[in-house]
Amino acid sequence: MAVPSRALLGATAALSLAAVGAAVYTQQTWDMLPCPWCVLQRLIFVAIAAAALAGLALPRLGAALAALLAACGLAAALWQHFVAASSASCDLTLADRLMAATGLDERFPDVFMAMASCADAKVNLAGLPYEVWSGGLFALVLAAMLWLTFRRGAGG
Repeated sequence: MAVPSRALLGATAALSLAAVGAAVYTQQTWDMLPCPWCVLQRLIFVAIAAAALAGLALPRLGAALAALLAACGLAAALWQHFVAASSASCDLTLADRLMAATGLDERFPDVFMAMASCADAKVNLAGLPYEVWSGGLFALVLAAMLWLTFRRGAGG
């Protein structure tokens, strides 16, 4: 049975927003404070959700944009895991500058304000580093959106 494009795009949007919700929940409830790379990944998940929702009107275009964003998110998660998590400071990194440029950290501080250094934000969730969970979700979204973009006979 073929998966309809709109169903996959809708699920991608919902899952991406749920990831942001889970991050904010763990921040508020378990005091897992985010670093700049964490909040950048949140922003990318919100952008993926927006692209997926736009894809309800133009499925291949929305899926292609969501795939591109997921690749960026995966790169951010990998950078956080292999480079930033070993750094005592995230000040003036690409993530820090991008988030400051958006102004979202001032408008929505509960969601987009970095509150910890990369080293301090290095925490595990169910035995895995938080950014590994994020990276896994980005990889899943990337695979699904690439499949949707390039499959033959992609219909609603």
